[in-house]
Amino acid sequence: MDGMEAFTGLLMGWHRSSNRREMPWKGERDPYRIWLSEIILQQTRVEQGRSYYERFVEAYPTVCDLAAASDEEVFKHWEGLGYYSRCRNLLATARHVAQALGGAFPSTHEGILSLKGVGPYTAAAIASFAYGLPHAVLDGNVIRVLARCFAIREPVTGLAVRRRLMMLADSLLDRTDPAAYNQAIMDFGATVCRPMSPKCGECPLSGVCQSRAAGLQDAIPVKEARPERRVRWFHYIHAVHQGHTLVRERRARDIWRNLHELVLLEGDGPLSPEALATHPALEGLMPAGSPIISEEFRQMLTHQEIRGRFVRIVLCDRTPAPEGYRWAGPEELGRTAFPKFILTYFAKSGNFT
Repeated sequence: MDGMEAFTGLLMGWHRSSNRREMPWKGERDPYRIWLSEIILQQTRVEQGRSYYERFVEAYPTVCDLAAASDEEVFKHWEGLGYYSRCRNLLATARHVAQALGGAFPSTHEGILSLKGVGPYTAAAIASFAYGLPHAVLDGNVIRVLARCFAIREPVTGLAVRRRLMMLADSLLDRTDPAAYNQAIMDFGATVCRPMSPKCGECPLSGVCQSRAAGLQDAIPVKEARPERRVRWFHYIHAVHQGHTLVRERRARDIWRNLHELVLLEGDGPLSPEALATHPALEGLMPAGSPIISEEFRQMLTHQEIRGRFVRIVLCDRTPAPEGYRWAGPEELGRTAFPKFILTYFAKSGNFT
């Protein structure tokens, strides 16, 4: 038996005897629930995604329930999960399936792949888990397992290497039970062949792992250096009057589109508390007391870092809202979705209104 045949047999044996990784979507056959879990888990840790999945399933038991919900309501359910383009794609696909496909998900790999927000990995996962179709998944866990076991020393982010990995994944797939195989290799990467401190001493694939034989298990997979994050400075005016707050919905095709925010001053660099307290944007406002300047907040995104402060001003009168903004009361704010950057400020300051 060669290394590739041994790999699949050993992995499936481990899955049957040792794999106890429990998740609410594990073993699911409903394509809607599988799709929902996969969209939530894109760029999200399982521990964080689990509670969101459970809340979505409870609020929207079927794809038609999700399709009928308002954008505002669904974004509020998504709040804090980040990468909000996923939520926009979630709604677009749910409505397409409900309205154009009669509520039935496509049952072919090609049909699944045609859905908005569904890439090759997600399509393979839905096809294999829901329909038992022979399509191998290739996510971060799988890439790490294959790169280590077969000692792939080139950066795994390269297009040519990704194609090679996809061909390798497809050749290793257990076509008699593709769903179990896909689950096995993802779980194996998450629990044994981990990114840091892999459990090589208890690995059932140690005898066929080329990286371990060469002492390279900590150096593989190889990744290219990430470009430096762009730093953006967001300074917000938290203007309130008798429980109402000035807010607006972000409309530009940018981070946090469709989420809400306070009055924004975006600049090229930091503003001191003194500069914020005397900023021209505050002219015309009638504060009942001195502005309260927050500490500096930061949020790391994939390609950007957001930094800034908040200026809370309690007003004597409710001035006309600037163009694009509106006064929102406590009830409306409670169902409004804000980015994590602002939610962190609300939580730390204890001032929602």
